[in-house]
Order: sequence, then C-alpha cells, then structure tokens
Amino acid sequence: MTFEDILHGESKNIEFKSALSHKSERYIKTIIAFANTSGGKLVIGIDDETGFVVGVDKESVFQIMDSIANAVSDCCTPQIIPDITFQTVDGKSIVIVEIYPGADRPYYLKAMGKENGTYVRIGGTSRLADAVKIKELEMEGTNLSWDELTCVGFPVAVDAVKMLCDNIRSHMLDAVSTEEEARNIPEVTVEQLQSWKVLKKTGGELLASNAFVLLTSDYFRFAKIRCALFKGTDRDVFIDKKEYSGPLYKQIEAAYQFVLRHINHSAEIEGLVRKDRYELPVGAIREMIINAVCHRNYMDNSYVQVAIYDDRLEVTSPGMLYGGLTLEEAISGRSKIRNRTIAEVFSRMELIEEWGTGIRRILKRAEEFGLPKPEFLEIGDTFRVNLYRQADKKPIKKADKKPIKKADKKPIKKDRQELIFAYVRENGSISNKEAREILCLAESTTKRILNRMVQDGTLTVRGERKARVYVSAIEV
Repeated sequence: MTFEDILHGESKNIEFKSALSHKSERYIKTIIAFANTSGGKLVIGIDDETGFVVGVDKESVFQIMDSIANAVSDCCTPQIIPDITFQTVDGKSIVIVEIYPGADRPYYLKAMGKENGTYVRIGGTSRLADAVKIKELEMEGTNLSWDELTCVGFPVAVDAVKMLCDNIRSHMLDAVSTEEEARNIPEVTVEQLQSWKVLKKTGGELLASNAFVLLTSDYFRFAKIRCALFKGTDRDVFIDKKEYSGPLYKQIEAAYQFVLRHINHSAEIEGLVRKDRYELPVGAIREMIINAVCHRNYMDNSYVQVAIYDDRLEVTSPGMLYGGLTLEEAISGRSKIRNRTIAEVFSRMELIEEWGTGIRRILKRAEEFGLPKPEFLEIGDTFRVNLYRQADKKPIKKADKKPIKKADKKPIKKDRQELIFAYVRENGSISNKEAREILCLAESTTKRILNRMVQDGTLTVRGERKARVYVSAIEV
C-alpha cells in the first residue's frame, strides 16, 4: 500500500486520525479490528472528515510513536506488533501505524475480555464482533475448519454414506473421456471419506463431520440457496423465487438451472439440431454459485442468495473474505479456504478446478462474452459478485418453442445420442460445451452421455482437457 493509496481516503484498510487521542482505547479498537481482519493502516495527522494533512507536532513524533507502541502492548491480547513509521508530507509530519493480519486470532482489549473487546473491520468502520464471528476467529487462530468438526448426535446412516460415495465417483467418472481412464477410477470408500475428514472414527464408531451433514442432508437450517427473479434493477418486485436445500452439490445444480431458465437465450436451427445460446457465460454462472456455496460461512444464519435483475446476475454469500485475505489478493488468484473438507470433495467431484482461480475464470468468461467487467464486493459481512448483462445490446428474445424433430422432446438416452451424432456428422466434431447447448443438460450429465458413446464405440476422443473434442469413431 503506497502513500498515494492512503490519500485516496478512508476505507476498510485505512483510517485517519487528526491527532492521537488521550484515550488510547479509541484507536486501539481500530488496531485490533485490522489484526482480526485483513490488516490496515492507522494514519495520525490527517483529518478524518476532510482528508487534509494537518500533521502532528514535529517535536513529539517519536514520543507519539512510543506512546502507540506501549498502548498496543498494554491493551491488546494476544500481542500485536505494529509497524510504526513517520513521513513528511508538504512539510508536515504524519505517523503511520501498519497492522498485519494476525495469526493468533481473536485479538481483543484485555480490559474488556474476549466477548466484549473483540473488534473486526467492516467497510470503513471497526465494529464489535458477535459470538459467531468470535467463534470463527477462534478457529482461524487454531487452524481449524468448521466443516471438519464433528456434528454431535448426527447419525451416520449406511445408505447416506453409500449415496455420497456413489455420487462422488459418478462425478469423477464424468470428468474422464475414455474407458481406460474410467477403469482407473476406483470406488470411493469409507476410508477415503475419513482421509478427507468427511467422516471420523472414534472407538470403532463412525462420526459425521459438519461436511458430511452438508453433503448428505438438509439438517442445517441456513445451509440453503435462495433464488429470485426481480423486475427492474432492485428488490422491489418478485417475479419468481425458489429455495433449494439438501446436499450442497444438488443445490448448486438446482440454482444453476434456475438462472438458465430466467436469462435470455437465442435458438439457431442447424439441420435437425436446435442450439440454445445464453446471454451470459454458463461457466461463469456455475463458478459464481459454486464459489458462494464452497466458501461461505456456515455458522452465519443467512442463506446464499442468487438474484437476477434486468441488468445483472447477483450472487451473495454469508461471510467476509477469509483469513485476512484482501479483495485485491483474491482477484489476483490468492486463496484461503474457509471450508477445507467441502473444497476437497468438490475438487474430487470436478466442481472446482485449481483453488484460487474462480474469480479469474469469471473475469475471463465475461471478457470473452464482451460483457462489462464483473464486480466483486465485500458488503458488511457478506461477499457479492455481480455479473452484468450486456446493456448496449437489444435484449435477446426467448427462443420460440416450435416443434422441432427430436430436439424439442425431453430426449431419452437414445435420442440424445442421435442428436450428438447428427451434430458430429455435420460439423466434424463436438465439444462438451456444444453438447450441453444442444441438449440443454447439466455439464455432468452431458459428460456422462459423451463418455458412454466413447465406451460404446460411437465416438472417439481427440485432444486433452479444455481442448478435448469428440469425433465419429466410425470415420476415424
């Protein structure tokens, strides 16, 4: 953070004081809040109302610096070590107290105790942390992840374990393209769930982690996604709304389909094939929802919210950026995982790729579509992503539901394969994305169909991963 950044004004990471208060508690709260959040700078000698440099007494600079260091040492616990410097601006001296994100959280005022003296930074203010935030800070300080903790009393049912193992493996199979690769994917076992900390074993008894509960049930009241379509650009008038609960990965798919139903798309008829093209990049839509579910604070009594407006898709998740991560660091690709077990399982299921790349993928997809740059915001104790619709283009009309041979049905397995093969005959190859657009199905289901056609000898694979396409095996 440069001095030019400081002069931009107060923010989540910068606070001004025109002079050092005689009551050290006033500015110590800010220092504690910085240490408990993503760090920041307290600048003494700049008027907090006007932003003008007023300076401090030049003869007292070192005395002020010593006074701050002593107050931080005396008033804060655990110990916070500030970096205190001074600088001359326009002939006036200012003192800069830089605080780094702390590792021994929570930090609090000794005299007030943890419950009444813990502060966090929200927006441009320092606020008293509530019990939920203190609990999360405690876990950060001991390097614990809430989803790894045991959900006391929740039964580990055999059928629930089997369903989770089968679904994880099904997603793993969807990610491969050849029969040989599929044969190399083993069954997912209870032992693997234990190694991923989804289950725990104590005294011969299997215990459920919070992650197991989230991945198999709707036990937690606020572990849901609320979706809504609004008229206009604010939340005044509902047009449609849904609430999805149950296993997290099923919630994600349901919310994704909700968005697709309510955004514009066009249809092109190519031979017997009808191709739907959405106004927003489907990859960015999925990424926004997956990130919200994977990285939210599950101790917060709020829902993930997916809202569609005339000008944007808005996804909001409970919880600020985790572990002292700043917004700039998150956008650059740095990642700190709040829910490590869920992230591990989602990674195995190919729902997420490389950790820390989600925001960059959203930005890239929006750029490819020629859309305005997506917006990433910390609003209070929530994190929000806005994916803007193209404002300078005429709205795309919903595709007319004309009766088209095979494509307008809810095709059975055989019909789906015929549609894919017809596209390959006409265009020479087909990608997973193109197949999804033709069939209007989820990515995982489309992969499964393509892989089955490879196994049946109808198609063969060319290229690897993102460059992978499917061509006719008969003509190869």
